[in-house]
Amino acid sequence: MSDQKQTFTVEEVEAAPPAPRARVDDAAPPAEERKRDYLDGFLAEKPKDQDPTGPGGDLYEGVIDALKEIFDPEIPVNIYDLGLIYGVDVSPEASVAVTMTLTTPHCPVAESMPGEVELRVASVPGVRDCEVSLVWDPPWDMAKMSDEAKLELGML
Repeated sequence: MSDQKQTFTVEEVEAAPPAPRARVDDAAPPAEERKRDYLDGFLAEKPKDQDPTGPGGDLYEGVIDALKEIFDPEIPVNIYDLGLIYGVDVSPEASVAVTMTLTTPHCPVAESMPGEVELRVASVPGVRDCEVSLVWDPPWDMAKMSDEAKLELGML
């Protein structure tokens, strides 16, 4: 290491000239004219070779949309956003298996809700059949709710 001291000269000024501003007129013209609708179709286009039975696929998303139309009678939130749906599996043959729970085993719709889920999912165009499994483990809790459901219930 060197023991040399560096010295700086400080110059005090009243004001500095403002930096020049860039102007659109100063910019170089584009090589080719870009159309305003250059994103048309890009954002709406779905990935090629999308599996219709997997997340993002038409059949899978149709099942999710059907589940979002079923509401818990005691809570004004659909069962999907409420976190009652634990799993949706769509087979390549278009058979759907839904694993779900209820807010409590003593829920007044414990007998009718799985049947309603089965009917709604089976009515989605392209679905061959639906099987609903009602499980109690893990038990449902409010942490399973989506942010949309929490917002709807005033919890956010």
